[in-house]
Amino acid sequence: MPNLAARFTAGDAAFVANVGTLIEPVANRAQVAAASKLLPLGLYSHSDQIEQWQTSVPQSRSGIGWAGKMMDLIKDINPGQAVSMNISMDGSNVFQSGVSGAEYAVNPGNQNEPNGGAVPLVGYSSSYNPNNGFQNAASSAVDSMLARQYNNLLQETWQAKRRTAQEAFALYSTATAGSLPGNISFPNTALGRQLQQVTKAIMGRNGLGAIRQTFFVNRGGWDHHSDTLPLQEAMLQEVDEAIGAFWNQLVALGIENQVTLFSASDFGRTLTSNDRGSDHAWGGNHFVLGGSVVGKNIYGQYPSLAVNPESGSELNPLDTGRGRLIPTTSCDQYFAELALWLGVPASSLPLVLPNIGNFYSSSSSTPPLGFLG
Repeated sequence: MPNLAARFTAGDAAFVANVGTLIEPVANRAQVAAASKLLPLGLYSHSDQIEQWQTSVPQSRSGIGWAGKMMDLIKDINPGQAVSMNISMDGSNVFQSGVSGAEYAVNPGNQNEPNGGAVPLVGYSSSYNPNNGFQNAASSAVDSMLARQYNNLLQETWQAKRRTAQEAFALYSTATAGSLPGNISFPNTALGRQLQQVTKAIMGRNGLGAIRQTFFVNRGGWDHHSDTLPLQEAMLQEVDEAIGAFWNQLVALGIENQVTLFSASDFGRTLTSNDRGSDHAWGGNHFVLGGSVVGKNIYGQYPSLAVNPESGSELNPLDTGRGRLIPTTSCDQYFAELALWLGVPASSLPLVLPNIGNFYSSSSSTPPLGFLG
């Protein structure tokens, strides 16, 4: 990953070691074996751990994400509210779903049509087209339908949602219509296209009335139970090339100090092999990138990689078996650093991250980890 390495050397990127879902600190495998500590639900399950990384509530299942909770708290910072402060380049997600709202989903494009953008209502146009009578009639019908008022609360609420969707499309399309500066070439890959859409939304932030925003991008396919090394090599290259273009575009926009990119996953992988691959584990390592990152450093505790034998003396208290390492940094600490940087008051951290008090005091004079300046 030469692009990420270059940013690390320049002080714009850092790593957070051995992060994972925790309800409370867990010191060793004996506590896991004896169930003397509360442990996350579905610890080695993809679906459970993906959800918990997005909610930071490992003790129960929830459809409200920690970015959604941040939106509930600070969205009024944004003077414009027609488009959500939480924008997704990968459809609906738990991470950005709040109590009072959800994400605005944008089409990232595809390999044949990489431009993407806001998703329009098919067959609708707000302007008259003298060469398309059917479109004019359909558009007029939609306008008439949206103008109708309902006495029934459910019907009127649904109608308001449809009106808002049309307003959001018009606003987002206009705000992001310009060309990105710098002539930066993004790779035509799933992650490259998504990150390019993020930079378009950032470029259009004034038109959107946005001072604070979160963005959700996704690249799946890391469950390498076989052929780990060649598959990971190719996928890490894809991630690195997209990151390189994203950073260059932020610099061209002059906003690299106001954007932080961070990685998230469900869990790390076993340190032992199942022949040619790896299996589901627990703690993993993550990167952060941005001009505000206090970079060229590894935060948290990088663990011993010793693997305990199936019988005999313990070599590593963090290894619960097969190199499944107990996290030494909780997701709450990782996320709290980002939430504080975005503008969530320290006193409100427990509203976003219910377990943060088990790892960090919101009245502390020092940051949770220190990777953001």
